[in-house]
Amino acid sequence: MEVKELECALEAILFAAGEPVELERICAALEMDRQTLEGILQNLADGYSYQRRGLRLVRMEDSCQLCSAPEYASAVRRALESRKPPRLSQPALEALSVVAYFQPVTRAYIDQVRGVDSSYTVGLLLERELIEEAGRLAVPGRPIQYRTTKNFLRAFGLRSLEELPELPAQEDGQMTMEMQARLGQLQREQEEGESAP
Repeated sequence: MEVKELECALEAILFAAGEPVELERICAALEMDRQTLEGILQNLADGYSYQRRGLRLVRMEDSCQLCSAPEYASAVRRALESRKPPRLSQPALEALSVVAYFQPVTRAYIDQVRGVDSSYTVGLLLERELIEEAGRLAVPGRPIQYRTTKNFLRAFGLRSLEELPELPAQEDGQMTMEMQARLGQLQREQEEGESAP
């Protein structure tokens, strides 16, 4: 296939999937190497951006997905009559930050960092599929460990955990003003609307 045909086939696969598709799976389906796929993905993403289309190509670690452009989220919600997902509270953002930066972590570790019981908050993050179980710690009681999910990356517009901002220094076990500001920024970004698949 020539490049334009490969681009169209890739677009069709991503549209039909409606969820993230692993890059290796696309390479196998289209019989191409990873480097060629990376170039086609970049061309497709650039095309959507340059032409100011209603779609965006979102990359998450080793997968990608077609999503609606964030600036049209309210129109998509109105058209599909779906309710805006509830925002994450400050405690939920704090717990999620602990998991994101120190994963895998136990609930007891989250409690220790935050200084309060996080049972409800961890349950909420699990329910929203922003975190998931990542095995058990090899100590008495074998507590569950948690890590972030691909939904977390997608919700905050990250390709991988390496794109998380650098963690500011902590003083006396409390989050610094920089961390509070970053949490506020993440919450504002979430409020501005996430890409609807």
